Amino acid sequence: MEIEFKIFTLNCWGIPVIARNLADRIEAIGNFLAESEYDCVCLQEVWTESLFENIKRKVSKKLPYGHYFFSGSFGSGICMLSKYPIVDVYFHQWAVNGYIHKIHHGDWFGGKGVGLCKLKVDNYYVNVYTAHLHAEYNRECDEYMAHRVIQAFDTAQFIHFTSGGVDLVVLAGDLNTEPGDLAYRLLLTVPGLTDSFVKAQISEGIKSTTNESRNNSYTSSSLKKRDACGKRIDHIMYHPGSNLQVFLKKYDLPLEDRVPNKRFSYSDHEAISAILHINGDMASPAADNTTERILVLKESIDVLEKEMNNLKSHKRFYWLCGIFPFCLLLITIFVDVPSSFTIPYNIFRTILTMLALFFISMATIWNRIERSGVISSLLSMRILLERLSNEKSKI
Repeated sequence: MEIEFKIFTLNCWGIPVIARNLADRIEAIGNFLAESEYDCVCLQEVWTESLFENIKRKVSKKLPYGHYFFSGSFGSGICMLSKYPIVDVYFHQWAVNGYIHKIHHGDWFGGKGVGLCKLKVDNYYVNVYTAHLHAEYNRECDEYMAHRVIQAFDTAQFIHFTSGGVDLVVLAGDLNTEPGDLAYRLLLTVPGLTDSFVKAQISEGIKSTTNESRNNSYTSSSLKKRDACGKRIDHIMYHPGSNLQVFLKKYDLPLEDRVPNKRFSYSDHEAISAILHINGDMASPAADNTTERILVLKESIDVLEKEMNNLKSHKRFYWLCGIFPFCLLLITIFVDVPSSFTIPYNIFRTILTMLALFFISMATIWNRIERSGVISSLLSMRILLERLSNEKSKI
């Protein structure tokens, strides 16, 4: 039996209040999907349940099954819509995901992770995973690199441990990692995935950037002036779960540059889609990528070991920052002020208390939480690396 599996993914930029033209864009996304013939749709940055329900109502005839992955303060932002029944669902929240005090970044509040929906596609079972890794805010000085590496490794391991017995594995979403980046290589090598864009061997001249694209209305004019405008951080990756033959039939960026009759794009990201052809014949044994997995694990371990040293430095920094307001607070206990200064004086003491509590909490509770997350992944990587090294030595 042969089937085609058509998948679509888009970061919808659905941040209430902040995202521009949100209501019109969500309506346009829903209208497009309602007129399309996709088997599965993965969406990211759908930050409220109401946005998900709006899209779900529009596409209910074509995609009757759907699931929103709840997590964190505002929901994980990721959801899935399907033409086929969803027979199983699971969400794995990552141990590290940015910092609570970096409110302007906001990743922590989403409680991000990787979501899994197992679909019954005729006589086949398909595991579709969707994720939205931590954003890269500064490529030259990336303070979240270790977090994103951990998220990529956790996702790769999650796919590896949950995909047994299925006929097709698909990972789709805004992975916030460019080709060649360590997180990208982890996602490909550890679970043995194939990048659909690379497999399609896209010819020169066809759009390949999925964020900060030159043709996107939300890309700033300063970025558009650069020669190297745009990056490919949204991906569809796949592999045959049960050694059946799976072929990539088509890779595409299906949305137009602008919403019909509007001056703005569907999102600040571009949508991507792929058509996968499942052949009932057995595939040839996959090529051995043990050497590549060993190299990428060693590089990842180096990153996490450096992060452990960074955490020690962060701990000292927060303790030093906490001591100063704490000492000032102690001094205020023994200082009397005129009654006319009572209110501003108490406000000053409140601010000192809040600063001391914040820095001491960062040096103790938060530092310990982050350290545990890093150590957990570091130990897992070392165990996997040791096993792969032993297997390699026996060949």
